Amino acid sequence: MPTIISHPAIPLAIGLGLSSGVVSRRLLVAGIVGSIAPDLDVYLHHAFDAYTALEHRGLTHSIFFALLCGAAAAAFAGKLHTRPVVAFFFVSVATASHGFLDAFTNGGPAILFFWPFSDDRHFMPLQFIQVSPLGIRPFFSLNGAHVLWSELKWLWLPSIVLGIVVHWLRSAALAVHSPTR
Repeated sequence: MPTIISHPAIPLAIGLGLSSGVVSRRLLVAGIVGSIAPDLDVYLHHAFDAYTALEHRGLTHSIFFALLCGAAAAAFAGKLHTRPVVAFFFVSVATASHGFLDAFTNGGPAILFFWPFSDDRHFMPLQFIQVSPLGIRPFFSLNGAHVLWSELKWLWLPSIVLGIVVHWLRSAALAVHSPTR
């Protein structure tokens, strides 16, 4: 899996690219939390050891879980200072990005994307993101440095480009739809 430091890259890129006029600070924080939340399955697995969908990269990494998180965000849209539809889509995409990024890693179990409709696990055809070592000591090692370099190259730099493109597209759309003076 990418580190907890890098899962927020996609919601940050989209949220900052769209600007605070579309994605409030509270909604941005909800998206960041959504992008990290699927890894709570590490604790679920210990509590419910017999159920495979609760294993790491199981149901919390599914599209269904992302949509549930989006629905929860929509229910609290007022507190997030946004409209329900914006909260739903932003948090759904942010949460789904977690499983998507994990599917590009070169280790760990594959992703249960389509739970509850399928128990099949999937990786992406290319797995170029170095899987993060678990634990503090392994993270602060040469392997941890390789993971951070991999994340910079394969997550952060593309996310910065994504944020710039989203900002440019939003600006272009606003220019087209604004009245001329």
